Amino acid sequence: MTKDVLLAIKGIQFDASEAESNVQTITAAEYYEKNSSRYVIFEETEEGTDEKTKNIIKFKDNMMELTKRGFVNVHMLFEENKKNLTNYATPFGDVLIGIDAKKITLTEEEHKISIDIDYALEANYEFLADCKINVEISEKRQPKACLS
Repeated sequence: MTKDVLLAIKGIQFDASEAESNVQTITAAEYYEKNSSRYVIFEETEEGTDEKTKNIIKFKDNMMELTKRGFVNVHMLFEENKKNLTNYATPFGDVLIGIDAKKITLTEEEHKISIDIDYALEANYEFLADCKINVEISEKRQPKACLS
């Protein structure tokens, strides 16, 4: 995998009433490998502001971490068959969130890595939604040279 990659994140949430909401983002990112873990680093601008948040995704085997620093601050840990609690800090206040990862699937191809996670999301110990997230990391395609 090259250092410069495209990152696509798709999220689906199903709340208690079975209502579905979708979120999708595609952005340029940097990919690294270090000490048997892999990292994807990217920045995002928060909707309605000019504030930036630095994001670091770390993954290996059946585990993924997402760390956000900036406008919002959080360290989310997704471990298969484990529930993890974390504080989600926003300018509007903090929320204790629980992430109960049911299944994590890591798929690798020559120029692409895909991570699929099924998890339950809680806020302040109250169930919010069953969620699915797909993280796709792919090499940026280089334009082909034209021969004259």
